Amino acid sequence: MAAAKSLTQIEIDKVMQFVETSLYAQRNKLMLQFSLLAGMRVSEIADLKLCDVRDADGTVRSEIYLAAERVKHHHARTVYVSTKLQADIADYLQSRNWFAEDQPLFTTHRGPRCGFSANTLTQHFFWMYRHAGIKGASSHSGRKTFLTSLASKGISVFVLASLAGHRSISTTQRYISVNDDLKRRAVELV
Repeated sequence: MAAAKSLTQIEIDKVMQFVETSLYAQRNKLMLQFSLLAGMRVSEIADLKLCDVRDADGTVRSEIYLAAERVKHHHARTVYVSTKLQADIADYLQSRNWFAEDQPLFTTHRGPRCGFSANTLTQHFFWMYRHAGIKGASSHSGRKTFLTSLASKGISVFVLASLAGHRSISTTQRYISVNDDLKRRAVELV
């Protein structure tokens, strides 16, 4: 299987512009944001429930705890939610009617109880990127973009591994794309 593509800001803008014109625009944008801004795996995004992102008092959480049985390789982890992502979540939550705390956060056209499976969300991401005209992007591209972006800002690979839920930094290093712009900025630091 080919490695996921790390997206440029132009490509991110392009897919977001496409999403804004599509059916279920707010839902689709937020699903992409979980990938791009929190580095979540598509299976983790598909599995999110209302109670994962909202406290009992209705406030949006700054951390999402994922128990071991919900995470690849069965290693529990905490996903840290930026203030930007928190605001996007709050807007999304206000735009919908919720009937239960264990309701899927992202539902399909089949109704409020029908959440995405990891496979259907993988396909959904693939087609969003394809329709936006971005070649080589997959459901893993947001996660790779998240890690590459943080690495380019000087974040330690140890922090990146923790954010990604990796137990080994060698796994994390495979996610980080090195490009000419990154190399240019690096030599300017000398």
